[in-house]
Amino acid sequence: MTTASVTTYFRVGGMTCAACVNRVEKRLSRMEGVAASVNLATGRARVSHPVGLPVEELVATVEKAGYSATLPEPPSDPRPAPVQDGEGGEHRRLVITAVLALPVLILSMAPALQFRNWQWLCFALAVPVAAWGAWPFHVRALRGLRHSTSTMDTLVSLGVVASFGWSVYALFLGGAGEPGMRMPFTLAPSVAGDGMAHVYLEATVGVPLFVWAGRFLEARARRGTGAALRSLAGLSVKDVAVREKGGGERLVPLERLRVGQTFLVRPGERVATDGEVVEGGSAVDLSLVTGESEPVEVGPGSVVVGGSVNVAGLLLVRATAVGADTRLARIARLVEEAQTGKAREQRLADRVAGVFVPVVLALAVGTLGFWLGTGRDAQSAVTACVAVLVVACPCALGLATPTALLAATGRGAQLGVLVGGPKALEGLRHVDTVVLDKTGTLTSGRMTVARVTAVPGAGGLDEAAVVRYAGAMEQGSEHPLGRTLVAHARDQADAELPGVVDFRALPGRGARGVVDGRLVEVGSPTGELPAVLADALTTAEAAARTPVLVRVGGEAVALVEIGDAVRPGTYRAVDALRRLGVRPVLATGDAKAPALAAATGLGIQEVHARCTPEEKAALVRTLRERGHRVAVVGDGVNDAAALAGADLGIAVGSGTDAAIGAADVTLVRTGIEALPDAVRLARRTLATIRVNLVWAFGYNVVTVPLAMLGLLNPMVAAAAMSASSVLVVGNSLRLRAWRPPTRRRRVR
Repeated sequence: MTTASVTTYFRVGGMTCAACVNRVEKRLSRMEGVAASVNLATGRARVSHPVGLPVEELVATVEKAGYSATLPEPPSDPRPAPVQDGEGGEHRRLVITAVLALPVLILSMAPALQFRNWQWLCFALAVPVAAWGAWPFHVRALRGLRHSTSTMDTLVSLGVVASFGWSVYALFLGGAGEPGMRMPFTLAPSVAGDGMAHVYLEATVGVPLFVWAGRFLEARARRGTGAALRSLAGLSVKDVAVREKGGGERLVPLERLRVGQTFLVRPGERVATDGEVVEGGSAVDLSLVTGESEPVEVGPGSVVVGGSVNVAGLLLVRATAVGADTRLARIARLVEEAQTGKAREQRLADRVAGVFVPVVLALAVGTLGFWLGTGRDAQSAVTACVAVLVVACPCALGLATPTALLAATGRGAQLGVLVGGPKALEGLRHVDTVVLDKTGTLTSGRMTVARVTAVPGAGGLDEAAVVRYAGAMEQGSEHPLGRTLVAHARDQADAELPGVVDFRALPGRGARGVVDGRLVEVGSPTGELPAVLADALTTAEAAARTPVLVRVGGEAVALVEIGDAVRPGTYRAVDALRRLGVRPVLATGDAKAPALAAATGLGIQEVHARCTPEEKAALVRTLRERGHRVAVVGDGVNDAAALAGADLGIAVGSGTDAAIGAADVTLVRTGIEALPDAVRLARRTLATIRVNLVWAFGYNVVTVPLAMLGLLNPMVAAAAMSASSVLVVGNSLRLRAWRPPTRRRRVR
């Protein structure tokens, strides 16, 4: 018989690398019927376990592994939990460590600057770095020791302790503390009795400085995780005006609203929850939730979605879903689950650390034992052991990815691209299919006048006069199309629009009134039309634009086409993506006609219209199951789940915080024109990271054997360790000068 299971979320504290994630997952998975997935970036664990297993046992298991755990929030609280951020303390530690470490590094590495008793100044500066600056590494190394495990923190801690301990010995007992002492560079360690005293304080301060710098840069790349869920919660209102039985109304907190209760939504307010309109009529802006480019007319019996905005009239709505059952809450859950699923992809350096650290420790101990066993003096044996530990400290390994990422993100920002981390760069490099939203991504997301077609000589009016009359008629209108006409007329007019008398609204047809003594009607095209206007109407319908007919004195004089125009630069961007081997797919919540019109103009062959957020996410899953590397580009809440569930999520900067928070890449400039440049930059950045990693590993392959053979002075080992980091950083900084290829016009 299969045991029923339930999924529980809780927070895990104290994790620093993929080895920590693996340890927590393994400890939890050892429990019968338990499957765990842990997100390092958010510190969140998703655990599937039998219904009868108390959550407290899960928490206790995590704590026994050496980490902290926080019980899940009550299910009745639908708000996302705040993201914990301990970055401030680490940044402070990095800054203070850098201030103390830089003088030590300069004096130790430049013999010409070594003044009398310089070594004691370096010692005074190194003590707080070795104790306080490296304290978190020491604590985590001891915790790992208690649990019979080791991480990169173990090697960092031992490197600091070994180099500092040897320096203390040399200063107080080895003669290095004598006034006037100089420490020149030597390729091989000095032998006993040669009178040469060496201290390794530069390694003591350099190791924690470089590692803190690398982790800080990595943390910056992860900053903002969880913003998608917070912004989704921000779409919900705090209070709602509930209609009472006596006809009055009272303001109550949203969490006290119940299914079946009716509430008021005034113009400009956000709909509190999913419901059905009972009274009133209005236009509702669904663009943030469903992707509709035009506000949708609603009336009694119409369904409205929580989070949408009431554009015009007063609505009385009966709640049909509240709390966790609303569409907004379902989207939030999809985003949350997709983000948790991404956590299993681990950084290369963290994966290697699980083998690298124990091997280095064994080599250091073996080196010490070998040289003591061959009869060499203790100083030479200890020197070789310290050299192994110091030269193998993973500074370059830790800096290889974040420094390239920092350079790439800085350069990307100049090009209008914000990259969330190395995973995003990897995704950009390998993506072969991009799912594009239409409204607000390929198009402007707002209605504009696309074309005005006037009948030559009709009514003695030219195009400018027709636009002026139509705008004047709609000045008092609350309808979105009417406001678009007014805005266009004001942009075109040199003076104020004339007034309207005898204004009358024609339900379902438009409006009529008298402007400058002439009867003007603005509304849907009806009746027989002149040939030029009939042709314009056919064109408007084919392009999925909304036609508005203008009659003056009862005569049809012009047809105004209103639509959501494709952004400038979109055509070139889609063509560039094809040239890069990326296939575009259009998936939108808009109707089929405007979707097909936009796709045809852009040359996109695969189109999915009327997609709900769940259907967009399902489309992404289907494409991935077929073996495609999928990127999703979007700007609304309706895109957030698909963005988070794709191999790569890309949000346009003009979009919602939910879309941007769920995305791995954000295009700061409007539209997708910068997307091809982002793909090219990603490919160059990944190549740079590979070179950095090859150097970081190759450096250890060469230097560790030299140190074991006693051919590498710990001073040289520390210099090599620092030089490897400098080389990695220098190689990464080359990305700051990267330029996209010059756009060339096609020769016909």
